Amino acid sequence: MSLQTIQAAYAAFAKNDPSVLFGAMAPDIQWNEAEGNPLADRNPYVGPQAIGEGVFGRLLAAIDSFSAVPDHIVDGGHEVVACGRYRGTMKHSGASLDAPFCHVWTFNGDRIVSFQQYTDTEQWARLMP
Repeated sequence: MSLQTIQAAYAAFAKNDPSVLFGAMAPDIQWNEAEGNPLADRNPYVGPQAIGEGVFGRLLAAIDSFSAVPDHIVDGGHEVVACGRYRGTMKHSGASLDAPFCHVWTFNGDRIVSFQQYTDTEQWARLMP
């Protein structure tokens, strides 16, 4: 079930629909951006509202055509690991974002209870305003 949820969430996100992801989050989900990522300044984000405003809202404000496309997803039961690439164009500079990511999703039953991001934080720090 966890693997299917994450696959569906990435597929929906690719169509600019975050509802699958947010619908699978536990009310008290703990979300951590990679250390060194400018968006890690509010770690840990607790709850869908904090994540929506502090992560996704800021991403959409800063990056045009933002995408997070997994190359492969590993089903570890209550943990699912997705590796892929972030892409987009920075609104303030026109620079291209093209950074690898690894996402670790932890489930309790059918709810996502934690998220940990790993990425090229040097690139994020250089490109984010």
